[in-house]
Amino acid sequence: MKHLLIVEDDAENNQMIAEYLETQGYKCTQAYSGSEGKLLFEMQSFDLVLLDLMLPGIGGDELVSLFSRKTPVIVLSARSGLDSKVQVLSDGAEDYICKPFDLRELLVRIQVQLRRQNRKMEEGHSMEEGHSMEERPSMEGKSPMEASSAADWKGSECVYHYREWTLNPDTWEMTAGGVPVVLTKHEFLILELLIRNPKRVFSKQMIYEYAWGEDYLAEDKTINVHISNIRSKLKESGTDAYIQTVWGMGFKLC
Repeated sequence: MKHLLIVEDDAENNQMIAEYLETQGYKCTQAYSGSEGKLLFEMQSFDLVLLDLMLPGIGGDELVSLFSRKTPVIVLSARSGLDSKVQVLSDGAEDYICKPFDLRELLVRIQVQLRRQNRKMEEGHSMEEGHSMEERPSMEGKSPMEASSAADWKGSECVYHYREWTLNPDTWEMTAGGVPVVLTKHEFLILELLIRNPKRVFSKQMIYEYAWGEDYLAEDKTINVHISNIRSKLKESGTDAYIQTVWGMGFKLC
């Protein structure tokens, strides 16, 4: 039985969501503040988190990054503005549902995220059984290694190196110039794609479909925001310029 954490300060909404999902076969743990949600998350293991943004104690905005490092997060919010959606997705949330919403739609979105999570776990088990990182699917069927020289790129079964960068897909950790860089899941996957193909230009569509595993949303600013956030996090190490914008085409490493 899948275990969900519901972090919603409106007691009526929280109870309504929990009761409905329990009739659909899910186990639900309820929290009514950001602080309570954080405590429960640290004490128990959950398959997915439903997170409101406007919470007493610790705001939901602050919890997105923390929760999304371990489990899928679906944000439930009355904020309908594009900027709010882009920021939350940039911080690592998998989905964003505007209030009010239909419980049937919420159920379908939960099922989508759990199916995606199951596929990732199955892929992880396959790798543990002997498949190397180089065997992960690459864009358009091309080889994931297109570096011009071994000095620019070096990959092992579990670690990628590019100049002063090191990415470890097994632990979802990155260092730049030996200094740890905290990334969201989507930021990590964007860099993983670029580092595996350092001489290749990737369009926003290709990056989105690789990192999110779903069809690209036209006119979406998500990729620009993520690239900007990645560069900001790398600025201290002086390696932010590794990511080059190819105007009218996309992004590549240089």
